[in-house]
Amino acid sequence: MPSDLPPIAGYHPTTFIDWPGRLASIVFLPRCNLRCRFCHAGALLEPPQESIPLEAVLAHIASREGWINGVVVCGGEPTVWPTLPDLCRAFRQAGLDVKLDTNGTDPDAVRALLEQGLVQAVAMDLKAPLDARYAAVCGAPGMDLAAVGRTIDLLMAGTAEYEFRTTVCPAFIDEAEIRAMGERIAGAARWVLQRFEPSQALDPELRRVEPYGPAKLEALAEIGRAYVSRCVIRGRPQPQAVGTGNA
Repeated sequence: MPSDLPPIAGYHPTTFIDWPGRLASIVFLPRCNLRCRFCHAGALLEPPQESIPLEAVLAHIASREGWINGVVVCGGEPTVWPTLPDLCRAFRQAGLDVKLDTNGTDPDAVRALLEQGLVQAVAMDLKAPLDARYAAVCGAPGMDLAAVGRTIDLLMAGTAEYEFRTTVCPAFIDEAEIRAMGERIAGAARWVLQRFEPSQALDPELRRVEPYGPAKLEALAEIGRAYVSRCVIRGRPQPQAVGTGNA
Protein backbone atom coordinates (compact mmCIF):
# COMPACT_ATOMS: atom_id res chain seq x y z
CA MET A 1 0.00 0.00 0.00
CA PRO A 2 1.48 3.41 -0.95
CA SER A 3 2.95 5.31 1.98
CA ASP A 4 1.92 8.75 0.71
CA LEU A 5 -1.84 8.26 0.80
CA PRO A 6 -3.99 11.25 1.78
CA PRO A 7 -4.26 11.52 5.56
CA ILE A 8 -7.63 10.56 7.03
CA ALA A 9 -8.67 13.38 9.35
CA GLY A 10 -11.99 11.90 10.41
CA TYR A 11 -14.02 8.72 10.23
CA HIS A 12 -17.76 8.31 10.64
CA PRO A 13 -18.54 4.58 10.99
CA THR A 14 -22.06 4.55 9.54
CA THR A 15 -24.36 6.77 7.56
CA PHE A 16 -27.80 5.93 6.20
CA ILE A 17 -28.32 9.22 4.39
CA ASP A 18 -25.10 10.21 2.65
CA TRP A 19 -25.35 7.47 0.04
CA PRO A 20 -29.03 6.81 -0.65
CA GLY A 21 -29.81 3.11 -0.58
CA ARG A 22 -26.53 2.21 1.13
CA LEU A 23 -25.25 1.72 4.64
CA ALA A 24 -21.83 3.31 4.27
CA SER A 25 -18.88 4.63 6.23
CA ILE A 26 -17.39 8.09 5.67
CA VAL A 27 -13.75 9.15 5.64
CA PHE A 28 -12.93 12.86 5.79
CA LEU A 29 -9.80 14.11 4.00
CA PRO A 30 -8.26 17.46 4.95
CA ARG A 31 -7.41 20.46 2.76
CA CYS A 32 -9.56 22.31 0.27
CA ASN A 33 -8.91 24.66 -2.64
CA LEU A 34 -11.94 26.79 -1.75
CA ARG A 35 -12.91 28.79 1.32
CA CYS A 36 -16.69 28.68 1.21
CA ARG A 37 -18.02 31.22 3.65
CA PHE A 38 -20.77 28.92 4.95
CA CYS A 39 -18.45 25.93 5.38
CA HIS A 40 -18.92 24.16 8.71
CA ALA A 41 -15.82 21.98 8.28
CA GLY A 42 -13.13 24.58 8.87
CA ALA A 43 -11.13 22.09 10.93
CA LEU A 44 -10.52 20.14 7.72
CA LEU A 45 -8.98 22.99 5.75
CA GLU A 46 -5.46 22.13 6.90
CA PRO A 47 -3.75 18.75 7.43
CA PRO A 48 -4.46 17.32 10.89
CA GLN A 49 -1.83 16.99 13.57
CA GLU A 50 -2.79 13.34 13.80
CA SER A 51 -4.48 11.12 11.25
CA ILE A 52 -6.39 7.87 11.43
CA PRO A 53 -4.48 4.95 9.87
CA LEU A 54 -6.16 3.52 6.79
CA GLU A 55 -5.50 0.04 8.17
CA ALA A 56 -7.58 0.87 11.24
CA VAL A 57 -10.46 2.12 9.09
CA LEU A 58 -10.36 -0.98 6.89
CA ALA A 59 -10.24 -3.26 9.94
CA HIS A 60 -13.20 -1.51 11.52
CA ILE A 61 -15.23 -1.78 8.32
CA ALA A 62 -14.24 -5.44 7.95
CA SER A 63 -15.59 -6.08 11.44
CA ARG A 64 -18.98 -5.04 10.09
CA GLU A 65 -18.86 -7.27 7.04
CA GLY A 66 -22.31 -7.85 5.69
CA TRP A 67 -23.51 -4.47 6.90
CA ILE A 68 -21.22 -1.80 5.42
CA ASN A 69 -21.15 -1.97 1.63
CA GLY A 70 -19.64 1.36 0.67
CA VAL A 71 -17.32 4.20 1.67
CA VAL A 72 -17.93 7.89 1.12
CA VAL A 73 -14.71 9.86 0.56
CA CYS A 74 -15.24 13.52 1.34
CA GLY A 75 -13.45 16.50 2.82
CA GLY A 76 -12.28 19.10 2.58
CA GLU A 77 -11.83 18.47 -1.11
CA PRO A 78 -10.51 14.99 -1.93
CA THR A 79 -9.35 15.80 -5.45
CA VAL A 80 -6.58 18.10 -4.19
CA TRP A 81 -4.65 14.93 -3.25
CA PRO A 82 -2.70 13.38 -6.17
CA THR A 83 -2.82 9.96 -4.45
CA LEU A 84 -6.61 9.95 -4.11
CA PRO A 85 -6.80 7.14 -6.74
CA ASP A 86 -4.59 4.97 -4.54
CA LEU A 87 -6.87 5.51 -1.55
CA CYS A 88 -9.94 4.65 -3.59
CA ARG A 89 -8.15 1.60 -4.98
CA ALA A 90 -7.45 0.39 -1.44
CA PHE A 91 -11.16 0.53 -0.65
CA ARG A 92 -12.05 -1.20 -3.91
CA GLN A 93 -9.53 -3.98 -3.19
CA ALA A 94 -11.25 -4.43 0.16
CA GLY A 95 -14.48 -5.17 -1.72
CA LEU A 96 -16.10 -1.79 -1.10
CA ASP A 97 -17.82 0.54 -3.51
CA VAL A 98 -16.71 4.18 -3.29
CA LYS A 99 -18.67 7.42 -3.46
CA LEU A 100 -16.77 10.67 -3.98
CA ASP A 101 -17.96 13.99 -2.56
CA THR A 102 -16.37 16.85 -4.52
CA ASN A 103 -16.68 20.54 -5.29
CA GLY A 104 -16.23 19.74 -8.98
CA THR A 105 -13.27 22.04 -9.57
CA ASP A 106 -11.11 19.25 -11.05
CA PRO A 107 -13.11 17.49 -13.77
CA ASP A 108 -10.05 15.59 -15.01
CA ALA A 109 -9.56 13.97 -11.60
CA VAL A 110 -13.24 13.00 -11.41
CA ARG A 111 -13.16 11.61 -14.95
CA ALA A 112 -10.08 9.49 -14.24
CA LEU A 113 -11.60 7.99 -11.09
CA LEU A 114 -14.77 7.08 -12.96
CA GLU A 115 -12.98 5.68 -16.00
CA GLN A 116 -10.76 3.48 -13.81
CA GLY A 117 -13.74 2.13 -11.91
CA LEU A 118 -12.38 3.50 -8.65
CA VAL A 119 -15.55 5.47 -7.88
CA GLN A 120 -19.11 4.23 -8.35
CA ALA A 121 -21.00 7.37 -7.33
CA VAL A 122 -20.34 11.10 -7.10
CA ALA A 123 -21.96 13.90 -5.12
CA MET A 124 -20.98 17.31 -6.42
CA ASP A 125 -21.54 20.54 -4.53
CA LEU A 126 -23.30 23.20 -6.58
CA LYS A 127 -22.55 26.32 -4.57
CA ALA A 128 -24.46 28.98 -6.53
CA PRO A 129 -25.29 29.96 -10.11
CA LEU A 130 -22.22 29.78 -12.34
CA ASP A 131 -21.52 33.51 -12.39
CA ALA A 132 -20.04 36.10 -10.02
CA ARG A 133 -22.23 34.75 -7.24
CA TYR A 134 -20.18 31.54 -7.20
CA ALA A 135 -16.91 33.24 -6.30
CA ALA A 136 -18.70 35.35 -3.68
CA VAL A 137 -19.82 32.18 -1.92
CA CYS A 138 -16.52 30.33 -2.29
CA GLY A 139 -14.15 33.11 -1.36
CA ALA A 140 -12.16 32.39 -4.50
CA PRO A 141 -12.10 35.34 -6.95
CA GLY A 142 -11.08 34.28 -10.42
CA MET A 143 -11.96 30.62 -9.90
CA ASP A 144 -12.41 28.51 -13.02
CA LEU A 145 -16.17 28.26 -13.38
CA ALA A 146 -15.71 26.51 -16.72
CA ALA A 147 -14.09 23.59 -14.88
CA VAL A 148 -17.08 23.36 -12.56
CA GLY A 149 -19.33 23.33 -15.60
CA ARG A 150 -17.31 20.53 -17.19
CA THR A 151 -17.77 18.38 -14.10
CA ILE A 152 -21.51 19.00 -14.22
CA ASP A 153 -21.60 17.94 -17.87
CA LEU A 154 -19.39 14.91 -17.20
CA LEU A 155 -21.72 13.59 -14.53
CA MET A 156 -24.91 14.29 -16.43
CA ALA A 157 -23.58 12.64 -19.60
CA GLY A 158 -22.21 9.56 -17.82
CA THR A 159 -23.70 6.38 -16.43
CA ALA A 160 -22.42 6.52 -12.84
CA GLU A 161 -24.74 7.36 -9.98
CA TYR A 162 -24.55 11.06 -9.11
CA GLU A 163 -26.29 13.92 -7.38
CA PHE A 164 -25.83 17.65 -7.01
CA ARG A 165 -25.96 19.26 -3.57
CA THR A 166 -26.57 22.87 -2.58
CA THR A 167 -26.20 24.32 0.91
CA VAL A 168 -29.10 26.72 1.17
CA CYS A 169 -27.56 29.64 3.04
CA PRO A 170 -30.02 32.59 3.15
CA ALA A 171 -27.15 35.03 2.62
CA PHE A 172 -26.60 33.62 -0.87
CA ILE A 173 -29.43 31.36 -1.99
CA ASP A 174 -33.08 32.26 -2.58
CA GLU A 175 -35.65 31.65 -5.28
CA ALA A 176 -33.72 33.39 -8.08
CA GLU A 177 -30.59 31.35 -7.39
CA ILE A 178 -32.51 28.08 -7.24
CA ARG A 179 -34.05 28.86 -10.62
CA ALA A 180 -30.68 29.76 -12.16
CA MET A 181 -29.01 26.61 -10.84
CA GLY A 182 -32.01 24.53 -11.83
CA GLU A 183 -31.75 25.73 -15.41
CA ARG A 184 -28.06 24.68 -15.48
CA ILE A 185 -28.70 21.14 -14.21
CA ALA A 186 -32.17 20.60 -15.67
CA GLY A 187 -32.89 16.89 -16.07
CA ALA A 188 -30.27 15.83 -13.50
CA ALA A 189 -30.74 12.59 -11.58
CA ARG A 190 -31.03 14.16 -8.13
CA TRP A 191 -30.59 17.56 -6.48
CA VAL A 192 -30.20 17.78 -2.72
CA LEU A 193 -30.88 21.00 -0.83
CA GLN A 194 -28.98 21.04 2.45
CA ARG A 195 -29.97 23.21 5.40
CA PHE A 196 -27.41 25.85 6.32
CA GLU A 197 -25.84 25.32 9.77
CA PRO A 198 -24.61 28.69 11.10
CA SER A 199 -22.92 27.69 14.35
CA GLN A 200 -19.54 26.80 12.83
CA ALA A 201 -19.63 28.81 9.61
CA LEU A 202 -16.17 29.72 8.37
CA ASP A 203 -17.22 33.36 7.99
CA PRO A 204 -18.05 34.62 11.50
CA GLU A 205 -20.61 37.05 10.06
CA LEU A 206 -22.68 34.12 8.81
CA ARG A 207 -22.96 32.66 12.30
CA ARG A 208 -25.61 35.30 12.94
CA VAL A 209 -27.66 34.33 9.87
CA GLU A 210 -30.90 32.53 10.68
CA PRO A 211 -31.29 29.33 8.59
CA TYR A 212 -34.39 28.83 6.50
CA GLY A 213 -37.17 26.95 8.23
CA PRO A 214 -38.82 23.77 6.91
CA ALA A 215 -41.56 25.62 5.03
CA LYS A 216 -39.10 27.84 3.15
CA LEU A 217 -36.83 24.90 2.34
CA GLU A 218 -39.78 22.98 0.96
CA ALA A 219 -40.84 25.99 -1.13
CA LEU A 220 -37.34 26.19 -2.62
CA ALA A 221 -37.32 22.45 -3.26
CA GLU A 222 -40.64 22.77 -5.06
CA ILE A 223 -39.08 25.38 -7.35
CA GLY A 224 -36.15 23.04 -7.91
CA ARG A 225 -38.49 20.21 -8.91
CA ALA A 226 -39.53 22.20 -11.98
CA TYR A 227 -36.00 21.44 -13.25
CA VAL A 228 -34.94 18.28 -11.39
CA SER A 229 -37.84 16.04 -10.44
CA ARG A 230 -35.91 14.45 -7.59
CA CYS A 231 -35.11 17.62 -5.66
CA VAL A 232 -35.02 16.71 -1.99
CA ILE A 233 -34.10 18.20 1.38
CA ARG A 234 -31.51 16.32 3.39
CA GLY A 235 -29.21 16.59 6.38
CA ARG A 236 -25.88 14.81 6.77
CA PRO A 237 -23.37 13.82 9.48
CA GLN A 238 -20.93 16.45 10.69
CA PRO A 239 -17.19 15.89 10.10
CA GLN A 240 -15.65 14.39 13.20
CA ALA A 241 -12.04 13.46 13.86
CA VAL A 242 -13.05 10.33 15.75
CA GLY A 243 -11.31 7.06 16.37
CA THR A 244 -12.28 3.63 15.18
CA GLY A 245 -13.52 2.15 18.43
CA ASN A 246 -17.00 0.84 19.04
CA ALA A 247 -18.79 3.92 17.80
